[in-house]
Amino acid sequence: MTEKLLMALDGGTGSFRAVIYNTLGEQIAINQKEWHHKPDPAYPGSIDFDFHKNWTIIVQCIKDLLKDNPINADNIIGISTTSMREGIVLYDKDHQELMAFSNVDARSTAESIYLKEQFPTLEKELYKTTGQTFALSSIPRLLWVKNHKPEIYQATTYINMLNDWIIFKLTGKLTSEPSNACTTGLFSLEKRTWDSSLADICGIKSHIFPQVYESGTVIGQVTSQVAIETGLSNKSLVVAGGGDAQLGCLGVGNVNNAQATLFGGSFWQYEFNSNQVSTDPKTRIRVNCHAVPNLWQFEAIAWNAGLIMRWFRDAFCQEEKKQALENNVTVYSILDHYAEQIPAGSNGIIPTFADLMNFGNLKNSAPSFTNFDIDPERFNKYTFYRSIMENAGLISYGHMKLVAGLTGILPKEVIFAGGSSYSPLWCQIISDILGVKVKTPKEKEATALGAAMLAGVGTGVYTSLEEATQIIKFDTTYYPNQENHKKYMEIYKSWQKVYKAQLKLSDQGFTKHMWIAPGAK
Repeated sequence: MTEKLLMALDGGTGSFRAVIYNTLGEQIAINQKEWHHKPDPAYPGSIDFDFHKNWTIIVQCIKDLLKDNPINADNIIGISTTSMREGIVLYDKDHQELMAFSNVDARSTAESIYLKEQFPTLEKELYKTTGQTFALSSIPRLLWVKNHKPEIYQATTYINMLNDWIIFKLTGKLTSEPSNACTTGLFSLEKRTWDSSLADICGIKSHIFPQVYESGTVIGQVTSQVAIETGLSNKSLVVAGGGDAQLGCLGVGNVNNAQATLFGGSFWQYEFNSNQVSTDPKTRIRVNCHAVPNLWQFEAIAWNAGLIMRWFRDAFCQEEKKQALENNVTVYSILDHYAEQIPAGSNGIIPTFADLMNFGNLKNSAPSFTNFDIDPERFNKYTFYRSIMENAGLISYGHMKLVAGLTGILPKEVIFAGGSSYSPLWCQIISDILGVKVKTPKEKEATALGAAMLAGVGTGVYTSLEEATQIIKFDTTYYPNQENHKKYMEIYKSWQKVYKAQLKLSDQGFTKHMWIAPGAK
């Protein structure tokens, strides 16, 4: 019997991946190619998405995957896509791409400030409908195009997201889906579709929105031209995918009401599912459509939580890097070994990196470590290393409590995935700080698996996403050390006060914000 295969196409911030799974969720083959999103020198803060070059990278990635592995393309019955969120593509009336923005593009500061100053209540009003603020939405970017690229603005007839763009390139069909389209700020959470009235209010085009299909819907088949270019079969069905965080949730089985997931990547994201549409009266938490119909997510983001660890490794751990190379182990496993010997609380160090999310005024203080003695026995690189782990945990605890205050539900367990969850020490620290059971899936890089699951639902391999989650396996469960939890609760109180003081210094200009959204004050 011919084995059925499912393909995930994953456009991340730093790389593109093509991954093939069997219907049991086992990875059969993977190919990954880095891509780089460059600034336009004429526009400070800009980070373009080069759709011509990046499509070439995608084609080559798929082509190499099929060439280097014993896979019959005819056996790939379904393909779905995922990508970084917030990235948008503009098209003309003939479906030709005009311009594209990566997710971290920040050229529209002036437009954000203009909206906030000229229409002081607009952002909060839009948030009630969309769950988004100007910090990450497409509204300031579209205004920027209107102000700085009028010829492109005039020609713009359609807009969609990067995962939708990949589907367009595969099938020739321009579509969108709720989980990523909702990040534009031009999308109704309740109706799970575009709301053209929001564009009218903001003074931008209101008839540029393609049809919306829920994730898991078959959009079309691979075109003959793309089949020739890539080696794919034109029999393969292409299925609507979604944003990376939402599909990551699918890949760890987070598809039901009141489930919680924590992703520990470059940025840390706390995702909590709700079957009711609501937002935060204080505009602190982002709200998105899940990739599951009739389900929404409260999302809190910790800026650079994982990138800080990478910075620390590269800046201070050259000796451990050398040891890791010599012993064929990861540098983090060596650092973890020593950090395990440091007591909970890192001997009193208080790190201030990312703050609790305040979506309506998104900013972070200058990064710092404080409250340590000049004592190399108690305060060394491993103490600071552990404190970075604890800092991410403290932010996650704050986010969990913040969302619980909005929903009335405190989760009894949290699924922890992403690169940081490879560290048993970090997993235990998270459990100790949160005070709840923490489970880690075997497939920790879950976004591509989520896309494959959608491909399986669309092609009938699985009757539903709930059935598809049966393929997900968990490897370890961590239980909180209650003594450590009590200690961390006291530390959390101090951390909040210290962070507030550090943020004030940055706001006054004495130190530089680690990150501040366009228009934030």
